[in-house]
Amino acid sequence: MIKVGDNIPLELGGYAHIKAVLGSGGQGTVYRAAYRDKEYALKMYFKNKLKRPELFRENLASLTECSIENNSFVMPLMLTEDTRDGFGFLMELIPSDYKPFSDILNARVKFSGLYSIVNAAIRITMAFRELHNSGKSYQDLNDGGFFIRPTDGDVKICDCDNIAPYGDHLGIAGKPGYMAPEIVRGEKAPDKLTDRYSLAVLLFRLLLRGDPLEGSRVLKSVCLTEEAERRHYGFEPMFVYDPEDATNRPVRGVHNNIIKFWRIMPEYIREAFTYSFTTGLHQPEKRLIEKQWLDLLIRLRSDICACPCGGQSFVQSYEKDEDGKLICPCGTHFAPPLCLTDGKSRVLLCDGTRIYDDDLAATAEVVRNKLNPSLWGLKNHTADTWQCTLPNGQEKQIAPDSAAPIFTGTRLSINGAMLEIKEYTE
Repeated sequence: MIKVGDNIPLELGGYAHIKAVLGSGGQGTVYRAAYRDKEYALKMYFKNKLKRPELFRENLASLTECSIENNSFVMPLMLTEDTRDGFGFLMELIPSDYKPFSDILNARVKFSGLYSIVNAAIRITMAFRELHNSGKSYQDLNDGGFFIRPTDGDVKICDCDNIAPYGDHLGIAGKPGYMAPEIVRGEKAPDKLTDRYSLAVLLFRLLLRGDPLEGSRVLKSVCLTEEAERRHYGFEPMFVYDPEDATNRPVRGVHNNIIKFWRIMPEYIREAFTYSFTTGLHQPEKRLIEKQWLDLLIRLRSDICACPCGGQSFVQSYEKDEDGKLICPCGTHFAPPLCLTDGKSRVLLCDGTRIYDDDLAATAEVVRNKLNPSLWGLKNHTADTWQCTLPNGQEKQIAPDSAAPIFTGTRLSINGAMLEIKEYTE
């Protein structure tokens, strides 16, 4: 039995010194451990709890040499020796400002705003796109494996010992509610396609804070036994907003989050979830791929709109008055924001809007003039100088940390891309 103060021998030499217990589960325990003057997390397994311990350890060894470059994954770094107490691996500690996704779902932790929520969804999707492109699947995608920084939506994905190449199965089925129906029914092992179902569940829970298959029909099961779970999630799954069958609708007073957030989601997001949990429930090969989700989520981020009161929502969720102004729930009527467009896509330019590059680094931000708050500008957060042409034809250079004035008709050249500020149209 491992205890605080023990030294665990590592396969490549040296010892991990146990300093504290961080958590424990069915397969093993995670400790805080010191190795060469740095602290790590050490995950140790109970061999008798693993179906195929030799294969599991062999896969761990391959993961320490894995070429996945996405830094969202907290990968195994070094194996311990195989001892009578079991075996395990060292990994980086999760920073304290990253919070368990389960705490977010339980409302113990709140995001700083919509940008953080949508950025978290984008980062998770980007990570799994890269994982699948490398020929591997996660096999146990659920809320317990994710830590999110609520201030900006950065993500750390742990439990990476579940990752395996296509065709390899480590004996892990998954968590009820996240597993694809075909896994619940025992028809197949986890793979890329089942990962994609679990990803849709995760995104639904992140954006709408509820279970996409738990509605009035599921509530009729007084106790959600294993048999009831197999029926609801495997043999008779039904989306809560199935367009053809209303028998499993969300129940007011129980599923308030889903009811609230479904109403404010743009139609293209509702359609994506409806497709994922109708067609995607029964036809794995037709599930949305990561690139499709990324396109939708980036579009969703560009539709974030802010009222002068500071409240945020998606622009499509606001009602309009007879003058075309948007009506905030606070009662404020305000003009639709201008937008920055390349002719194909656009980003709303609201107070606090941030524009991101493909690596999710903020490249620009809407700011107010300190001397005249009625004047807004687009601040350059890059290391490059932008070329700006004002509506009157005057040309300006926008150096890093300076801002381009936001007027209808202003044109910007940013890294070769030609952009223009225009009035909002749906």
